[in-house]
Amino acid sequence: MYSRVNKVSFTAHVKYFFKATASFSCLLWLTLLFFSSNVFAKQISGVVVNEQGEPIDNAAIQIDHDTTKVFTNAQGEFSFTDVKEGKVELHISSKKYSHKNQTVTVTADEISKVNVVLFKSVMEVVDVYATPLHASSIESALPINVVSADELKMKQAATLGETLKNEVGINSSYYGPVSSTPVIRGLDGPRVLITQNGLDVGDASRVGPDHVVAAETTTATQIEVLRGPATLFYGSGAIGGVVNIVDGRVPTSSDTEVDYLLQYNDVSNERQASANLQTGTEDVAFHVDGYWRDSKDYKLAGPAETEDEEGGYDESADYKLANSSSTGNGATFGSSYLLDNGFIGLSYGFMNREYGIPGHSHAGHDHDHDDDDHADEHSDEEEHAEEEVYAKMHQDRWQMLGEYNFEQGFITKVAGKFAYSDYNHQEIEEGFVGTTFTNKSTEARLDLYHQNYFDWQGAWTVHYKNSDFAAQGEEAFSPPSKSTMLALAWLEEKHFGSVLLQLGARLEQVNIDVEDSIVGFEGDHDDHDDHGDDHDNMLASFDTQDFTPISASTGLVWDYQEGYNIGMSLAFSQRAPSAGELFSFGPHIGTNTFEVGAGFDIHEEDGEIHVESPEQAPRVETSLNFDLTFRKFNGDFGYVLSAFYNQIDDYYYQNNTGLFYHDDHVDTAEHEGALPIYIYQQEDVVMYGGEAEFIYQVTSGFTATVFSDYIRARLVNAEVNDNLPRIPPLRLGGILDYQAESFDTELSFTHYFAQDDIAERETSTDSYTMVDAYFNYYIDGIGDDFIVYIKGQNLANVHARVHTSFLKDVAPLPARNISVGIRGSF
Repeated sequence: MYSRVNKVSFTAHVKYFFKATASFSCLLWLTLLFFSSNVFAKQISGVVVNEQGEPIDNAAIQIDHDTTKVFTNAQGEFSFTDVKEGKVELHISSKKYSHKNQTVTVTADEISKVNVVLFKSVMEVVDVYATPLHASSIESALPINVVSADELKMKQAATLGETLKNEVGINSSYYGPVSSTPVIRGLDGPRVLITQNGLDVGDASRVGPDHVVAAETTTATQIEVLRGPATLFYGSGAIGGVVNIVDGRVPTSSDTEVDYLLQYNDVSNERQASANLQTGTEDVAFHVDGYWRDSKDYKLAGPAETEDEEGGYDESADYKLANSSSTGNGATFGSSYLLDNGFIGLSYGFMNREYGIPGHSHAGHDHDHDDDDHADEHSDEEEHAEEEVYAKMHQDRWQMLGEYNFEQGFITKVAGKFAYSDYNHQEIEEGFVGTTFTNKSTEARLDLYHQNYFDWQGAWTVHYKNSDFAAQGEEAFSPPSKSTMLALAWLEEKHFGSVLLQLGARLEQVNIDVEDSIVGFEGDHDDHDDHGDDHDNMLASFDTQDFTPISASTGLVWDYQEGYNIGMSLAFSQRAPSAGELFSFGPHIGTNTFEVGAGFDIHEEDGEIHVESPEQAPRVETSLNFDLTFRKFNGDFGYVLSAFYNQIDDYYYQNNTGLFYHDDHVDTAEHEGALPIYIYQQEDVVMYGGEAEFIYQVTSGFTATVFSDYIRARLVNAEVNDNLPRIPPLRLGGILDYQAESFDTELSFTHYFAQDDIAERETSTDSYTMVDAYFNYYIDGIGDDFIVYIKGQNLANVHARVHTSFLKDVAPLPARNISVGIRGSF
């Protein structure tokens, strides 16, 4: 049965939010009052210069964990007032220069003329907000990708996966242009956590690839990707990495800033607009942002389905991917109260997204047809249009951030975060809702930073998360579940001369409650007369699943020479399975499969298929990961070389059973409309690979970059085929960038090699090369900056399929496309 679309009650969300946040607000302010003290007034001043002794203007200086920054003037001078006595660490950075940390001992006397020398760097050095302790993109034990400023604006796409797909070590799950999530070193789904300002986005994007990520990149200021396990910071859901989207929804400054963007893309007739505004008074800051996007079905360079490629195809035909249009809009409103040593702020944001689900419509491409067939074709097109399936997503999100830096006492800083999200995803056929997914999530985090103790810096974290997930309808493949996580973590770091040592540990308690559900198949793969008989079905009653994941890591960064360092990390991480991995049982429209969780076992007996409980209870996934990174970041030539080895015991993966589900029956033979049955199983896995990026400043305006990444993933105890499915192929690329006074331009190519290391019953993908380019022209006199740009993607118009995509056989990449737009700020 179908139910009509229901509107979400905004008033109910507001009431729930204020009830849920009251206790958190009280806890944060009581903590501030308990540790607060105002007993000193010391000062640090100094100058920042380059190798030639010339002052560096607008260099940023930050003390320890304080988010407050000061900037140098035209003479390179800076000063801090009200600094505590003892050792403090200054973090100094400036564009086109390397980052530097410098320790200063503050006494009762004023500290003056702290001399800081920064060296020229070809690599962009950006501070990272994804880790509790201070870090930048070149001083982390794990490799970090950071996309910000103009680079983010040019790479920005309709989905998060497509925005980040060209970053080293990152690919896209590519569910057409409508829904794509990042794949980090071959891992995605419940192993890659996606956060917004450090808190889970609270959507269902890790349940299935057809669920769009509930975060917008057009209004973001920075996107950070931690490659490798980030479980110490975020929990077991980040065992494969974390993507943190940073925006200004909770402002920390009252400076007035406005930026905007307008863009048109011809491949799908896409139009989009976005704007950010920040302003305020001395004590109060305000933020508002919004975006709008609309696109039609996008053009292809060849047929949508692989079966239509057999025997060749007409390259001049007007191919399109049916059911790939989308619309979206959203806005965020936030305000903060600014203190002398911190801030506390609150924001509300909403997102709406309506999009087709590719692969669920029979329409294909536009050809010229004979007049005799026109009437029949028109009738077929109407029928196909009625069969289209589309999704409608809405999310309301409240977020509170606050922090306070103490002038004295054992606790030097308290940082609190809270978020409540109400997510609704509906899959609609013929105007009626077939399946509805909802997720109401609450998350709170409190970080307590202590003063330097024998030069050790560190923080304790208390972390709580609750998720109430439900799927209702004909294709609700996972039963309603409630998941709760409570964790304690401890992170410490210390400089031993040129070596930074980092230690950490985290203990979690994860509980999953699942409602009882009926599972089983009405028939078997033989012809019987019991169609409609439910004797093979059973009522599955689940006990509460309790898991206690433990994580610990040690890492070091060794600056063995000026401008060079080595990062090493050894991490032991455990992950509790998701409710979907354990208890799924039903057709999954997004993947065109019938999913069965690890909480069930399927076996054949006397010609019938039976569903039973497994002999062994589900276990936590355990990973031992080693990461090694070499960096050179000073001078005209720089590089980052990374290698990793990851051994995962009891890895949850979907195994193709060779069975097919159709009309409540199971069959061993594939036929039209049948869904292959995949079951989650646990096996030991090894994953290893490497990444490389070389950057050379050829002239003052011309830069050349070469990059590559590779990953191998296999089952340890497989008897025949040991390959894991949907693993990205070897990739090699290059970028040529030229920066002039009034314009800049970039030409890039990326070659994806053929992927033949495939899992059983998985198809291979051919190699292809993508060529992209952009051109920015800067116009003076309109605000702080005004840029007119043009961007071209897939300029060679290649017909390509993404190996990591569930839809690779029915949804290839877009054809040649051109974007034009303007962006600016004032």
